[in-house]
Amino acid sequence: MSYVDGFVVPVPKAKLADYAKLARKAEKVFREHGAIDYREWVADDVSPGKTTSFPRSVKLKPNEIVVFSYIVYKSRKQRDRVMAKAMQDPRLGGLDHNTMPFDTKRMFFGGFKKLV
Repeated sequence: MSYVDGFVVPVPKAKLADYAKLARKAEKVFREHGAIDYREWVADDVSPGKTTSFPRSVKLKPNEIVVFSYIVYKSRKQRDRVMAKAMQDPRLGGLDHNTMPFDTKRMFFGGFKKLV
């Protein structure tokens, strides 16, 4: 069994390097605390749809790009433990919604259990 947290984030193109720096730090922290995998992907083929799409889901602005991320865990129980440890880790301490390199109010995320 495995469990995945998925994230979709609107990142200003001018802050993509800052976002990548934060992502590298987060990857190290989550993996050290037990995450199996951690990936961040920048949009390449995500046209706005007529009713729904990645760009529409985060109300993407012209100067932004979509980033899709996921973290893999052994189970939901393990995810809860890893997440708690990662959020208490001083390397990620002080994360403030006002200083993040993206608009946290337009990010969406959730946990998923394996289907196939």
